[in-house]
Amino acid sequence: MWSLRRAMGPEPSRGRCLLRWLGLKVCRRSTLVFALLWFGSWVFLNGLVFVHRTILSDYCTDDKSKKILQRVCEEYREGALTGDLCEDLCVSGQVEYRRCLYYENGKKVIEARWRGTPVVLKSKLENFSSYESLGLLEYQDPAEELSPLDVVFYATLEIRNSLGLDISGNASLPPLWGQRLREHGRTYSRAELASLWSLLQQEEYTFLRVLQDLSRHLAKVLGSCGHFYAVEYLSAGHAWDQNIFSLEEVSAGPWTSRDMVHRIALSFLDMAWRFDNDFSHRLHLCDIKPENFAIRKDLTVVAIDVDMAFFEPKMRDILEQNCTNDDDCNFFDCISKCNMKTYKCSSKRRNSNLQVICEKIFRPWFSPTLLGAKAGLPLQVDLQRVVQECVKTVGGEDEEQDRAVQKRLLDLLTGLLNQGTSSEHWGEGGEDGEGIHPHSS
Repeated sequence: MWSLRRAMGPEPSRGRCLLRWLGLKVCRRSTLVFALLWFGSWVFLNGLVFVHRTILSDYCTDDKSKKILQRVCEEYREGALTGDLCEDLCVSGQVEYRRCLYYENGKKVIEARWRGTPVVLKSKLENFSSYESLGLLEYQDPAEELSPLDVVFYATLEIRNSLGLDISGNASLPPLWGQRLREHGRTYSRAELASLWSLLQQEEYTFLRVLQDLSRHLAKVLGSCGHFYAVEYLSAGHAWDQNIFSLEEVSAGPWTSRDMVHRIALSFLDMAWRFDNDFSHRLHLCDIKPENFAIRKDLTVVAIDVDMAFFEPKMRDILEQNCTNDDDCNFFDCISKCNMKTYKCSSKRRNSNLQVICEKIFRPWFSPTLLGAKAGLPLQVDLQRVVQECVKTVGGEDEEQDRAVQKRLLDLLTGLLNQGTSSEHWGEGGEDGEGIHPHSS
């Protein structure tokens, strides 16, 4: 009996140990599952917060856009800001809100109708208070006002700083702004100065406002209210459209879609030539894509987003950076070359506006896939070959070759246009390179 008990004694103990081991294992698994669930929930909630802050907060909504314009009108009624657009926007109701076009990092773009004319309202920052105030206003007696000459001087400094031009240069900005400011024949209120100063802090406004009378390839500024300015509404390009532009939106005469494409291509060539030659410094476009261009009804190409446009002096300052290889010297569409002895990027741009236009605009337009049966026509074959050559030409380093390629493109596009359904002269002054009259600024 004793021996039997002795023989059976250890069994319950072993059973209890086995249950304890199983319970510990289950407990560990439960703890692991709980930890994974907790971590997953934490990642999910933080993801929701991130999406809300970065995407939903920047989501373009009509409600938010209207509230922003309401704040502008409140500040106008309080006398904090002003402009030639304010009365129609805030009092007479002749500015009709249509929709929000773009909103990211505070930059607001709104479609509206001003006295029946489609316009685009733009501001780099959402709130008027987000712009730096004019320092002189902080130290000046509120009862005093700056003279027109003071306004001209400080506006000129800000404009030249924005455009990257040397203040000792021969640019004609003081006469340009001075004449317009003196037309009023009076001093300026604090609201006018604060509004002007908020506009001058927006590089795109400065570009368009100063250069719009010197180039037909830039959108025109029509008016402003505080920090918002109105530009002409044009048919913008789209990367998903095989013709880039919605050709049915423009009434451009009895031409086929290919004729219209050839005319628009000629206008691109004219724009590239003018931006290289019309001003005292070359104008570089560092963000060339369909969405940044539009066409008028006469098929003139217009740059509508010039946040990444720089004159030669500022372009050199941007490119001249430290580097370890050539990739470090790429600034969007403006590229330079790394000097492996000094580990500095060259201040001279390697490619050109025309080269990037050929790569991003012309090559998709004139590809055999898009042309179909017409791709085998002699002039089309030659055009495809020259476009490929244009893409490979380092226009910034070999300007003579760049001009030669541009001339061949001009001849081929003109020849294709003459073969089209209409060879009638189009547009004032034409886009065929004739009658080019350089300006200086």
